Amino acid sequence: MSEPLRRRALTAVAASAAIALAGAAGLAPTPAQADPVTIADQNGATVTLDGPAERIATIPIPAASMVVAIDGGTDRLAGMHPLSKTALTEAILGEFFPASVDIPSDVVGQGFMPNVEALLALDPDLVLQWAHRGDDILAPLRNAGFTVAALRYGTEELTRGWIEMLGTATGNADKAAELIAWREQAQAEITGLMADLSAADRPRTVYFLRYLSELRVAGEGTYNDFYIDLAGGTNPAAADGSGWLTVNPEQVLAWDPEVILLNGFEDDLSPADVYANPLFADVTAIRDRRVYKVPLGGYRWDPPNQESPLMWRWLAMLLQPELADWPLRTQIVEAYGWIYGQTPTEAQIDGILRLAMNGDAAYYDRFAGDAGR
Repeated sequence: MSEPLRRRALTAVAASAAIALAGAAGLAPTPAQADPVTIADQNGATVTLDGPAERIATIPIPAASMVVAIDGGTDRLAGMHPLSKTALTEAILGEFFPASVDIPSDVVGQGFMPNVEALLALDPDLVLQWAHRGDDILAPLRNAGFTVAALRYGTEELTRGWIEMLGTATGNADKAAELIAWREQAQAEITGLMADLSAADRPRTVYFLRYLSELRVAGEGTYNDFYIDLAGGTNPAAADGSGWLTVNPEQVLAWDPEVILLNGFEDDLSPADVYANPLFADVTAIRDRRVYKVPLGGYRWDPPNQESPLMWRWLAMLLQPELADWPLRTQIVEAYGWIYGQTPTEAQIDGILRLAMNGDAAYYDRFAGDAGR
């Protein structure tokens, strides 16, 4: 047995002995002993903790910043995926919470396979792992004795489930409920605003998950397809298949997107790369300068995350500029205040919205300084 696992076993024995002695002496158990925490993960498993999780290791990439959002800090975050760490430490949360730079990110290898030895050294009381990628990445965690909660990806309903699960696991159910209510309110408001749009009024919008290494776009049923529709656009790739589609330039030309969204995962990718591509010179989005790099806030805004209502509003203001008009910069400040307990500066908001990259694109002046009201 490894030393961390031995310590966990000895701690459990000691805790049981302490509870027995307390009972014999007529003493009340501590709240952590009296109130175990039970959550249902997204594989349908019941997960029980002795009390609120104090050390959480997150393998799913969006989950690390979600823990920070729900708990208001990084204290419970014991380890995370390397891509979670880059999003955390190289963007605004790294400025808000400088200690995040020291959180280990060696808990996972290729294909989300857990690094069991690294996790044993961290001794987490809860490990989050993907549910939809097969048992090969879950079994090593269970076999090592970890308490594991599995997450599924791809819909707004599942994302709200992550929030609810983490709120319960960390003892922050009220904060989780507030985050979910915020999402519900924003979705209902935007849905009502776009209710009377005809198909012809919805600009053809394509999201590139990859652009530099290959052309990979969001098809039907992806989270990106969901918010393109919500924000008043239409995704032409949805007619060609579901999930992630690898396509050629001819297919992009056939779609002739009016708006192009670029992922936040390829750090070197910018709208300038698309504008400079001679193959796409005649694409409407290029001619009209409607190519946008998706913002990076507490996490990348393109996948589901704790700040998704801000993403939805940002996109609606670009797809339907005559219908959608919110004081987005002010809303970022307000949201960050209650989510993270922090107030971003004007320069930090510029960074979140990627004004340096997107500033000369169509309609983007509404996000600059006081124009963002």
